[in-house]
Amino acid sequence: MDDQKKSTRRRGEILEEAILLATWEELAEIGYTRLTMESVAARAETNKAVLYRRWDNKSELVMAALRKYLPKITNEIPNTGDLRNDVYTYLRGRVEPLKTIGTQTIRGLMMDPRVWHTIIASIPQIIHLRSENKLTVAMTAIMKNAELRGEVCLEKLPPRIITLPIDLLQYELITKQGPVSDAAIAEIVDDIFMPLVHAAKE
Repeated sequence: MDDQKKSTRRRGEILEEAILLATWEELAEIGYTRLTMESVAARAETNKAVLYRRWDNKSELVMAALRKYLPKITNEIPNTGDLRNDVYTYLRGRVEPLKTIGTQTIRGLMMDPRVWHTIIASIPQIIHLRSENKLTVAMTAIMKNAELRGEVCLEKLPPRIITLPIDLLQYELITKQGPVSDAAIAEIVDDIFMPLVHAAKE
């Protein structure tokens, strides 16, 4: 009865914000695996029926909390004066917010069949809109800046090489199911991408 009284005191956005905050705090304290709809409801001082009216399952609830509280990824294009540093800085900025939620949450979400279904369903659209993808646009802008500095000749670079750092970063994230380390980013840039760029320039 007390829970029901508490849940009626808040409505709409106020109640939803309380639930999402509770979800975010539960993630930080006990992790994705131990988080339940019941534990979130208890922290938010409501009941789980209220949660299920808004989200069908735990993964949807967690994704909503991440969209609200995960640090936003900057869309700023690095222009440090050096191609290697520009690419490294951009890739690192892509994955830095993921360190906030940690490996367990990333792995838990990626192992959830419902999340995988969403990812798989979005692949055709991602491929179709690849040239308009903001990651592709960003890498192209970085390469154009490098060309202005005389570091590359874009006519000699296939589009696949230009987007290779992003492709490898996404592959690393999917296969490791956790935040990508700075060392792995450095390997992508220094051991794979830059040698291909230099080879194309010769």
